Amino acid sequence: MKIPSFGYETPEIRAELDKLRRDVSIAVVRAKNPFNVGAIIRVAHSFLVREIFLIGVEPFYEKAAMGMQKYEHIVDCPDEESFLERVRGRPLIGVERDHATSSLWEAPMPKDLVFLFGSENDGVPPALLAACSSVLAIPMYGINHSFPVTVATGMVLCEWARRRDPRGALGPPTSDAV
Repeated sequence: MKIPSFGYETPEIRAELDKLRRDVSIAVVRAKNPFNVGAIIRVAHSFLVREIFLIGVEPFYEKAAMGMQKYEHIVDCPDEESFLERVRGRPLIGVERDHATSSLWEAPMPKDLVFLFGSENDGVPPALLAACSSVLAIPMYGINHSFPVTVATGMVLCEWARRRDPRGALGPPTSDAV
């Protein structure tokens, strides 16, 4: 069933969403597969991140974003230097298994942070890794080397949200929970 339009124009919807935005942003080194960047925008919208930094000049596949790009604050950064200038003073946390200093489960997640995700083939570039206050890895139990970047983004944002959910300290739901 399709939900009827609320009758708001896109700028009005964005203004209302801005009141709900969270104190977290993500940055993505433009992926080799433009579908992945579009899908990451869709995932980031689900968590109402403050902004999405796209590092590099490669296009993203708008259809994969399912229209969510029009509601998000997408900040194009043509290169690593311009990205670092835009986030100066904010905690930058890389997501990179091979250079991790902690796991997703233990990593500190301070306010106003920016999670940084690399491209599928090359990961997070060395200059950006050096700028990170920490680098986290998502625990893996199989024999494959990494998660798809879209899945990794969703997992990291889900853990970030879980830690901030006021119900988080209550433990697992009981049988009478809805």
